[in-house]
Amino acid sequence: MNLLILIIIFTAVGGVLSVLAASVFLLLQDNHRNYILPHGISFAIGALLAVAFWGLIPQAFEEVKPEQFQSLSGTILAGVLGFFVLEKLLIWRHCHYGSCEAHGDDEQENDHAHSHSHGHKSAGTLIILGDGIHNFVDGILIAAAFLTDVKLGIVTSLAVAAHEIPQEVGDFAILLHSGYSRSKAFFYNLLASLTTVLGGVIAYFSLGDLHDSLPYFLALAASSFIYIAVADLIPSLHKKTDLKTSLQQIALIAAGVLLICSLHTIAHNVEIVGQGMPLSRNP
Repeated sequence: MNLLILIIIFTAVGGVLSVLAASVFLLLQDNHRNYILPHGISFAIGALLAVAFWGLIPQAFEEVKPEQFQSLSGTILAGVLGFFVLEKLLIWRHCHYGSCEAHGDDEQENDHAHSHSHGHKSAGTLIILGDGIHNFVDGILIAAAFLTDVKLGIVTSLAVAAHEIPQEVGDFAILLHSGYSRSKAFFYNLLASLTTVLGGVIAYFSLGDLHDSLPYFLALAASSFIYIAVADLIPSLHKKTDLKTSLQQIALIAAGVLLICSLHTIAHNVEIVGQGMPLSRNP
């Protein structure tokens, strides 16, 4: 199959379909959504860490010479620090779970509210902008993984989808807080998700002749997943410390790890395109 078509399909899986899946939560009552969301977060943590440490980082190091190991490790470090700065500048931490210092804990969601303050409306705009940039980077990272190895691209796109679904639910909550109707919140979130496909297509044409740079994009992808899991998602799990909830969190994180590792192993043992034939960049 044409590699560009695969990239378009799986960037759509990582972006657009995650929004469509998350939009189901718009139909739920707040108490139901707040009950379900933590379970998805726990699973996403396991998936993100597994694809980073089981897939992306080993593959990146396989593609470089030993003398490049330090620079590749430095890329992972720079990526983690860089995503921290980007999150600060663009409000990438979207208050996934319905409350934060920037938006207040006492507001109630109202689909038809149009009297929110200018600050809250601006917050909604920044969320859309930040999400669009974030998704664009995700598209580049998925394409970089595909350009290195098809099976790596597949598990990378699945990991993106895994963390995007709970994140998109958080985006919907904040957009509603900012005065957007349900239909507008869905439209703008869907529009932002299309930048994943855009990033993948641009990366396909610009990265195809830059094979030596691909390991560093994979390292950047790993740093992104590690940062999101550790800085954005894991802290939310510590809000509940009872034994039952803690065991559920551990089980779901383990399930996310096992699923990604299993998919990676299966993909490794199955010929995805023909009988060992190279993947063509042309139709």
